[in-house]
Amino acid sequence: MRKLELLAPAKNLELGKIAIDHGADAVYIGASRFGARESAANSISDIEKLVKYAHRYYAKVYVAENTIFYEHELEQAQQLATDACSAGCDALIIQDMALLEMDLPPVPLFASTQANNQTLEQVRFFEAVGFDRVILARELSLRQIAEIANNTNIELEFFVHGSLCVSYSGQCYLSCALTGRSANRGCCAQPCRSTYDLTDKNGKMIVKNKHLLSLKDLNLSSYMEDLIKAGISSFKIEGRLKDAGYVKNAVACYRRLLDDFLNKNPDYEKASSGSVALTFEPDTDLSFSRGFTNYFIDGCRKKTASLDTAKSTGEEAGKIKHVAQNYFIADTGKLLQNGDGICFFDKSGKLCGTRINTVEGEKIFPATMESLMPGTKIFRNYNRMFEKLMKQKTACRKIEATVKFTESDGKIILQASDENGNSVMLETLQAGDIAQNEQLAVNSIIKNLSKTDSIFSFCVKICSNHARFYPASVINEWRRKIAEMLLEEREKNYRHKKSEISRNSIPLSRKNLDYTVNIANSLSAKFYKRHGAQTVQNAFEIVK
Repeated sequence: MRKLELLAPAKNLELGKIAIDHGADAVYIGASRFGARESAANSISDIEKLVKYAHRYYAKVYVAENTIFYEHELEQAQQLATDACSAGCDALIIQDMALLEMDLPPVPLFASTQANNQTLEQVRFFEAVGFDRVILARELSLRQIAEIANNTNIELEFFVHGSLCVSYSGQCYLSCALTGRSANRGCCAQPCRSTYDLTDKNGKMIVKNKHLLSLKDLNLSSYMEDLIKAGISSFKIEGRLKDAGYVKNAVACYRRLLDDFLNKNPDYEKASSGSVALTFEPDTDLSFSRGFTNYFIDGCRKKTASLDTAKSTGEEAGKIKHVAQNYFIADTGKLLQNGDGICFFDKSGKLCGTRINTVEGEKIFPATMESLMPGTKIFRNYNRMFEKLMKQKTACRKIEATVKFTESDGKIILQASDENGNSVMLETLQAGDIAQNEQLAVNSIIKNLSKTDSIFSFCVKICSNHARFYPASVINEWRRKIAEMLLEEREKNYRHKKSEISRNSIPLSRKNLDYTVNIANSLSAKFYKRHGAQTVQNAFEIVK
């Protein structure tokens, strides 16, 4: 059966746990250095804690070590990779091929999207080299994805949600050129989110002060089945700099989509254990976005630019019909509430915003009436009730398990087995009182063994002809003990995938490598020369 994985961002330990709680099959997280998000760094100790938490649900943790390395950093990069493996991570996400020239533990390697994996030849090369997975370029269409999948046997990962760069992954040098802060070093200054003027060759102004390089955010929620059929196995949510509310909402939304598919298609299976109960209705319109695009998935790019703002506009909330001195009336289908935030574009195209003080029927009283006019389209970019809900506990993830209760001659036997086939048995001598009402005694056993104070959701089966009465405190202790034993058994039986790359000389399709291959050290150059490169140019960060 083909496993489908929902892969979520983890800015830190806390958000990694939140992603797991809301249904992620795996999370990706940066270590202390060399991650493509410099401001989302984490200690090895925190990664180890996240690994332990994730593995309880048989979910995985991937460490992103996907920047390029300078010569003096090679030893540190090797040590960090070794430490991440010692912490129990399930794979390393890498861009710099210098790591393949080092002695690393036998851990699976994923070719980062920063390696610019946009062609069948590139993916075939990484498969032949020994990578376990390739993270495809965001710019591919369904047809191109299917062509790659049909001609390779390697796992394929693809971004389905989140922010987009205006340049191909791994090949944006604008930030480095303008500020010295390199995207390939994890410290992009995001100049694509700035405003620019556009002039013709004679200096005539065509567009002034617009976000000419800013893209909308990716949202492929309506293409999940198409992507599965095209060959994608891991569905990745962008957002290692996003907050908890974003992670909760996005993960819950895509978890629901994948579960709907899995329920209808028994030839596929979930990549981790457990099911999630939510206290909210997920809706990606309610979290940060610059508006959504499906990018290149249909083969051509349509309406991808976010020219007017690089900020989040939120959900569309209708148009203003009438403006009075201190309130307005809108044809909104959204129920605006006290404390909500709205934004809109004024007649000059500038993004403005205000807070809703009071709503009285159809009358909406904002903090300021400035620039509000009839016909203005308004957006709700802060939903007070939703944000309040996001600050609370919003999900409960439980692993299904069965407990068989048997009693005979004063001996109590509890046999527990979980959805992955792990099983344990607890035997105890406990003299129970003869039950005056056997049904009440049975109900008490079922009720107390079924309590949900562990990661398990126990389905209790009574396998005795006669039931005795036992105090609730005694039954609760049995439940806690059997849950501890079953969790220990799960952890013991978790299997790390071992994957060791044997160096080979599989030929590259290109013989002359320019700066776009991002070679910044001697070991990376050695790797490509071993695979047939005749000329190797240094990375842009070195050449400038």
